[in-house]
Amino acid sequence: MTTIRRFCCNDLLRFTPVNFDHLTETFNMSFYMTYMARWPDYFHVAEGPGNRIMGYIMGKVEGQGESWHGHVTAVTVAPEYRRQKLAKKLMNLLEDISDKIDKAYFVDLFVRASNIPAIKMYEKLGYVIYRRVLRYYSGEEDGLDMRKALSRDVEKKSIIPLKRPVTPDELEYD
Repeated sequence: MTTIRRFCCNDLLRFTPVNFDHLTETFNMSFYMTYMARWPDYFHVAEGPGNRIMGYIMGKVEGQGESWHGHVTAVTVAPEYRRQKLAKKLMNLLEDISDKIDKAYFVDLFVRASNIPAIKMYEKLGYVIYRRVLRYYSGEEDGLDMRKALSRDVEKKSIIPLKRPVTPDELEYD
C-alpha cells in the first residue's frame, strides 16, 4: 500500500535512492529545505511498505496576473516502482492544489527533449509543449516547457504554443 504525504526533513536523509536515476536532477539540501519552508503544499512523497520512499514531487506557485501558475520543479519515481501510476497521482495532487487552493491559471514543467517516456506520460496527463528552451540543461540539451491549463484559464490562452524556441535568459523567473 502506498501513502502520499507531505515531505518532511527526515525524508532528506532517506530519498537518495530515488535520485539515482540519471534523468533526475539532484539539488543541494538548502534547495530542498527552501521548498519545504516556502511551498509545503507542493512537496509530497510517496511512501511504500517498510517506510520506503517510492517517489516524490516538489513544486511551487509563482507568477503574476495570467502568468500565476503552479510549477513542477521535480517529479520522480524510483525505477522499481514505475508503471504503477505514482507519478500521475503526484502530478494530480500538485495540479489540484494549484487549481483549487491557489487558483492558478496553469501548471508548467520542464523536461529534457530526449526524455521521450516522460514527454509521452505528460501528454497523457493533458500537457502540451508550450515552447522549446535551447540549451536549458547544463547548457547542452534543449528542454521542453510543457503546460496544462487549469479551470481558471477558461480560454486556454496559457497553452497556446510559442512559434519559436527561446533561450534560458528569455525565461521569466519569480
